[in-house]
Amino acid sequence: MELSVLNVKGEDTGKKVILNDSVFAIEPNDHAIYLDTKQYMANRRQGTHKSKERSEISGSTRKLGRQKGGGGARRGDINSPLLVGGGRVFGPRPRDYSFKLNKKVKALARRSALAYKAKDNAIIVVEDFSFEAPKTKEFVSLVKNLKVENQKLLLVLPTNNDNVYLSARNIQRTNVITVSELNTYKVLDAKSLVITESSVATINNF
Repeated sequence: MELSVLNVKGEDTGKKVILNDSVFAIEPNDHAIYLDTKQYMANRRQGTHKSKERSEISGSTRKLGRQKGGGGARRGDINSPLLVGGGRVFGPRPRDYSFKLNKKVKALARRSALAYKAKDNAIIVVEDFSFEAPKTKEFVSLVKNLKVENQKLLLVLPTNNDNVYLSARNIQRTNVITVSELNTYKVLDAKSLVITESSVATINNF
C-alpha cells in the first residue's frame, strides 16, 4: 500500500511511503482485537473497590432479639446484613484485574487494528515536524490543513516531542503518542490516524 506524504499545510510533498502489507493488509483477527482491548482496559482498572462486611461495621454485638418466636429472620446483632446500616454480604474487595496475554496475540491485534484503519482510508502520513514552542493555535491549524478537524485524532510521533504534545493537550478528542506506545485500543478509538514519516518505518516492522 502506497500513500502520499503531506506537509503541515496539507499539501502533497511529492514523496511516497510504502505501508508494509504484512501489517496494513492482513485479514484482521477480531478475537485477538477483543482480547488485547479487554486486557488494556482491565489493566487500567484500579481495583480499589471495597465495602464493609459484618465484622467490619462499628456497632454493638448484643443480640437484638430472641432466637425463635419473633416471626422474622434470625438477625443477631445490629451489624447484620438484614438490617439497614448493617454489613454487606459478599461485597467487593480490592483485587487485581490484570491478566497475561501472549506477545504474538498482542502483535496480531495491533496489526489487525492498523489493517482496519487502512481499509477505511483513515491513515494520513505527514512529514516530520516540530513546533518552536507550545502553541495550540499551530496544532489547530495543522489539524485543519489535514482536514481531520472535528474527528477523534491519534497522532503518532517517532519520539517524545514536548512542544507538539503540549500544543495538542487542550484540544478535545486529540491524542499524541510515540510509536512505541501505539496499541490496539488507541488505534481503534481514533477516527483518523496521523503518522509522521519517520514513524512509518518502525510500524512497518510490527
